[in-house]
Amino acid sequence: MTTLVFVHGWSVTNTSTYGLLPQRLQAQAATAGIALAVADIWLSEYVSFDDVVTMPDVVRAFDHALRDLHLQDASFACITHSTGGPVVREWLRAQRERPRAFSTIRLTHLMMLAPANFGSALAQLGKSVLGRLKAWAGGVEPGQRILDWLELGSSESLSLNLDHIHGGDPAGQGQFLFVLTGDRPDRSLYDHINSYTGEDGSDGVVRIAAANLNARHAVLAGESSSTGDILSLNVVTAPRTAFKLIPGASHSGDEQGVMASAPPATVDALLRCLHVRDVASYHQLCDAFDAENAQRDANRVEMESVGPFPVRVHIHDPRSMLVVRLTDEGGEPLLGARMLLKAGTPPNPDWMPQGFMLDRQANSHQGNVITFFLNHALLAGTPRVADPDNSRRTLRAAMDSHRPYSASIEPNDLAGLVHHAIATTAARDDLFLIVAPHQTTVLDVVLPRHVHEGVFRLTQKLAPEDFGHPVPGDVIP
Repeated sequence: MTTLVFVHGWSVTNTSTYGLLPQRLQAQAATAGIALAVADIWLSEYVSFDDVVTMPDVVRAFDHALRDLHLQDASFACITHSTGGPVVREWLRAQRERPRAFSTIRLTHLMMLAPANFGSALAQLGKSVLGRLKAWAGGVEPGQRILDWLELGSSESLSLNLDHIHGGDPAGQGQFLFVLTGDRPDRSLYDHINSYTGEDGSDGVVRIAAANLNARHAVLAGESSSTGDILSLNVVTAPRTAFKLIPGASHSGDEQGVMASAPPATVDALLRCLHVRDVASYHQLCDAFDAENAQRDANRVEMESVGPFPVRVHIHDPRSMLVVRLTDEGGEPLLGARMLLKAGTPPNPDWMPQGFMLDRQANSHQGNVITFFLNHALLAGTPRVADPDNSRRTLRAAMDSHRPYSASIEPNDLAGLVHHAIATTAARDDLFLIVAPHQTTVLDVVLPRHVHEGVFRLTQKLAPEDFGHPVPGDVIP
């Protein structure tokens, strides 16, 4: 007997958001040999649209609601959508870190549909005047505190994801995580005021790379040298998580929504997830999903009909997301610093592949955190893309890789008693190695902090002496 809990996303006010997925999943589960009785499916109703409610508030209330289920074997499986994924992941962390405050109920399978694990580029729009007006028109608030969590590069989301990257493998503890996400926006829901709703490489709300938990944490740090600051690279990779692209599915909507429309591909993938019972079968499913994703990536051309006008061509190249945090070794944020990506040998910013940079967005609360959205295929080099209906017609010519990729960081305080110097990545490091298709990398750039001896001196001159205009002197080694 399996108890299945559904958890919806941000700003939802009606359980119609789940569409027909619970019913279809229940109907097909019996055929697949999985016992899902009517009493064993629970639909969540949580409030994310109140500006006072925080993510910890939702997590605490979720834990309380679970206690009322009186589960026979004190375990359950969970299907989430959008923000629901981070909600349950935050609960799992709270359960681990505060065992006395949270229940010991065991989650066996966490199946996340289009989860905003690394946030959404739309979160900033949600907090804008337009977002507030839309919310008020519906009688609810935007949910400011939850949107703060969802903003790209938020300290809260990075804390959770870095904990995952550096943590143990959940599968080894009998806890299986799955990410299933659509591979394109629903063009009929495109908002002309905000191009993010039609962004390729996303489902119209959450970028594919932002959903995926197969992520990396890279650190660029180093020591001073006579020729400037050289930063060396260190990379940690997250435990493997099952990741599946649902072709043709979008974030929401009754026609293409990965949950609301209950597409057969979603139902089939969820049943395959529920069949996992051990580490071996989990990794087999990971391998199968990877093979299916590769097949999808090979057929990346979408031709969008726009009435009497020529069709729009969308080439669904794999994208990567890079969340860059600029700080110094003292933990101080480097505000106003410039990070310049370069290609080739010798490094040249003009040699970066044309079109590789798709978007950049600074976090509104932390100006030293910037999220870059990159075309991984162009960075890697890509073969010619032909028209699927006419192989002789070229939609995009072949492009060579311009590796190795490097970077220089140019702080705005190059002089003073305490300052920073221009830094560059080590010649042996290729930044291409820290990014991967459909994945996110958190990159911490840590510059040396140059403190001059003029900050603190000792003197034996007993007569009064003015040191209001100190001479900087040498840098303290």
